Amino acid sequence: MVAFRTRFASGLIPYFAEHPCHSGSLRAASTNSALIAALAREAPSGCRVTVRDGLGRIPIFNPDDEGERTPLEASKLIDAVSRADGLIVSCPEYAHGVPGGLKNALDWLVSRDAAVAKPAMLAHASPRSLFARAALAEIMRTMSFALCDDVLEIALLGKKPPEVEAILAEPENRLAMRDALAAFVEFIRSR
Repeated sequence: MVAFRTRFASGLIPYFAEHPCHSGSLRAASTNSALIAALAREAPSGCRVTVRDGLGRIPIFNPDDEGERTPLEASKLIDAVSRADGLIVSCPEYAHGVPGGLKNALDWLVSRDAAVAKPAMLAHASPRSLFARAALAEIMRTMSFALCDDVLEIALLGKKPPEVEAILAEPENRLAMRDALAAFVEFIRSR
């Protein structure tokens, strides 16, 4: 999950402040995390996206722990999403669904206003994750995220880290990432 905030200097240049960015995967060599990191590197001039881990430290959602009892890691996530102007989410597919860690993070946002009308874009590191895509889109629509129609897909599934980095460095993929970010910024501006 990439959370970023935009500031428009003279209405033209977006500024992405530092906020937590999660891929939805806890794997050390996650292709989704690599895609998120590459998106951060390809942010347009004058923009900054900071990637941070922490998804695995968020306790399992329990409605009894909301309010004053909200755990620190969950509070950090909620605050970051609340401050962000948009989110980019990239996650793997496990057993035809969304990974539990990402779903858990989203569950912490359900009873908050953080997701309501929040622009969001999906990015995928596998062309085969069709069930997770559909499930994630449904979850996010149910939570009232405003999903951008533009979706980024760069096939990285099954590749080793050096191959992943080489694919992400290919000129056409770098351009695709920049174009996806530009389209998402325009989506945020249009709201």
